[in-house]
Amino acid sequence: MSLTTSQNIHIDKIESSRIDQVDFNNLTFGNIFTDYMFECDYKEGAWHKPTIKPYGPLTISPAAKIFHYGQAVFEGMKAYKDTNDRVFLFRPEENFKRINKSAKRMAIPEFPRDIFFDAMHQIINLDRAWIKPGVGNSLYIRPFVIATQVGVSASPSNEYKFMILLSPAQAYYSGAVKVVIAEEYSRSANGGVGYAKAAGNYGAQFYPTNLAREKGFQQVIWTDSNEHKYLEEAGTMNVFFRINDTLITAPTSDRILDGVTRKSVIALAEHDGINVEVRPILVSEIVEAAKNNELKEIFGAGTAAVISPVSAFSYKNVTYDLPNLEAGYASQFKKRLTNIQHNLAEDPFNWRYEISK
Repeated sequence: MSLTTSQNIHIDKIESSRIDQVDFNNLTFGNIFTDYMFECDYKEGAWHKPTIKPYGPLTISPAAKIFHYGQAVFEGMKAYKDTNDRVFLFRPEENFKRINKSAKRMAIPEFPRDIFFDAMHQIINLDRAWIKPGVGNSLYIRPFVIATQVGVSASPSNEYKFMILLSPAQAYYSGAVKVVIAEEYSRSANGGVGYAKAAGNYGAQFYPTNLAREKGFQQVIWTDSNEHKYLEEAGTMNVFFRINDTLITAPTSDRILDGVTRKSVIALAEHDGINVEVRPILVSEIVEAAKNNELKEIFGAGTAAVISPVSAFSYKNVTYDLPNLEAGYASQFKKRLTNIQHNLAEDPFNWRYEISK
């Protein structure tokens, strides 16, 4: 499926590309950005002047409401290039729907679909050379919205800036990670903004994650805020558990993000005839399964990492090691997903969206 352009987006061309200054073999995730960025401002009740311009700093008032009341949402997407120089997005319609769902929860005006997709098409084509072929290589895409109205009154902004940044990327995580199950901290609560990709959700995770790292763990598996009995997400990813040959993941709710990779893993598993259960998961159930050698795998699923296997988890200061499976569900799903994303395999779900030149 191809995305075609129709909007009148103004383009300010760069004088020269910075691409020759980049070592694509040694990329740190999210630190290097391409030549262009997209921006569009919301004022007087409408989105105005969609523009693609050279990547660079913004000038913004210190009294802008983003700094005081945290009205900001974002998305994470990727573009992939195959060996024939064709470029694909992976299920971008889901990201578009979700950023507007997040925006609505944060009292931010929704962004128009036609401008979103046309901007995506044009900016990716302008920075097409930054996408390197090969599994593991991609172009990370960060659409986001911030409140820009000047004033510190506690009320929603009436002005916003929508932007798209592009960043060349390699594999986000390498190898399996060790995680700790949260006993005190929670990622979100009932009635909150956990289902939205609101900036503050992620900022609030940093402190308990730092505490886990001090103990030798890379991430936290979050539990519910009421009793800390139920498992919800892992770090910034949705999380899956394999007990014997059954794959289990928590249902989405106002606490849990409706992850694109999560939905894709469930669809692949069901397509392959794997028993999938989407239901609340007790911490005690996972601990008991680990003690009985029935817990075969835990893995996170998200755009940046795709699939991130877990080698061990800790709960109440007891660490449980997981078996090292060469052909487990995690490796199986990661290969299937990356092959679809890079146009190396059939796409029975019609998930690939081609960015035509």
